[in-house]
Amino acid sequence: MSRELQRYSIKNQMAAIAAYAETNDLTIVRTYADEGRSGLRIKGRPGLIELIEDVQSGQADFDHILVYDVSRWGRFQDVDESAYYEFLCKRSGVQVEYCAELFKNDGSFVSGIAKNLKRGMAAEWSRELSVKVHAGHCRVASLGYRVGAPVGYGLRRLMVDESEHPKAFLAKGQFKALQSDRVRLQHGSAEEAAVIRSIFDQFVNGRRSYSDIRRHLNDAGIANHNGRPWTDGMIPTILANENYIGKTVYNRTSRRLGQKLVKNPDHTWVRGAAQIEPIVDPGIFARAQKLLAERRVEIPENEMLLRLRLTLRRRGKLNSRIINMTLGLNHVSAYVKHFGSLRKAYALIGYESPRDCDWIDTREFWAAEQARHATELAGCCETTLVFGRSSLRTGSASMSKAGG
Repeated sequence: MSRELQRYSIKNQMAAIAAYAETNDLTIVRTYADEGRSGLRIKGRPGLIELIEDVQSGQADFDHILVYDVSRWGRFQDVDESAYYEFLCKRSGVQVEYCAELFKNDGSFVSGIAKNLKRGMAAEWSRELSVKVHAGHCRVASLGYRVGAPVGYGLRRLMVDESEHPKAFLAKGQFKALQSDRVRLQHGSAEEAAVIRSIFDQFVNGRRSYSDIRRHLNDAGIANHNGRPWTDGMIPTILANENYIGKTVYNRTSRRLGQKLVKNPDHTWVRGAAQIEPIVDPGIFARAQKLLAERRVEIPENEMLLRLRLTLRRRGKLNSRIINMTLGLNHVSAYVKHFGSLRKAYALIGYESPRDCDWIDTREFWAAEQARHATELAGCCETTLVFGRSSLRTGSASMSKAGG
């Protein structure tokens, strides 16, 4: 079925189906509906899935299925899909009737041609609408308005009318009421802006890893925009967000006609001026993008070691701080990930740290010892407590609608 605001409203469809049933001396015993669902895929349509399962199981207590029109099966881009679902019903001995079509679904040559034509028209309608809506979104985004996903940390959505007069801030999950309204980005609190600048400073000037920054934020008791603790994946999202330098970006990703989410190339992104003051200095932001790009490039291990050897030759020594602060070198965490530890990377270039690192070799041993002692202690202290038993009997019920 369709959304309430669309041409085929749910009540109109149900009224037409009821009138058809009365005219043809049929009794409606059950209704399968997918209210407000997209018809591009069967996934997410419990009503249609339940109908097919009931029909195929042989337990259906009806011998006719009344459908408003051919497009109500779905606007599948493969037109054979809707034909397949109709075939499953007919194969199980259930007749499909279309209430608003001019032809009779009697299996004739004419009805077959008409149904295939209608299925193709339904698919094309969705495709054309998708193109028009996407073009409209791109146009709105190019003017600096917010289009699409929720805003990130430290930002708010302000709904304005067609004359740019502010109307209200939109909370999470809220949408603008009128088609002529638009959404502008606005700054959050001063405290949130300070946190954003701190993230950029730690990454650009402090050369700290995502994990270090995340740990710093959580230890300070700072929640993310959802009120939850930060994760490593949120840090690069903050660092790459052009909203913080006063720009809007649209069409980074897309999901056309119910297909998988894809990342779009940079030249297809739509940028606009958000009409807000930058939270982060554009120069700092540009440096952050350069560092992010370096981290995304997969450098061969021999190249990583060569750069480390050249840094040793210039600086005379190596440590975590020198590695993190040297442009062109991967972060310490990358060396640990590739070589197992920083000391092993040192050994491969013939460098021995002046610090005593022998304790590192015993960490796994002592961790295993601690786990073993904890298990033994738990076994010694285990106490069996017997309480009275209670049982909770849960019954299941099925509900069906029937008419006589």
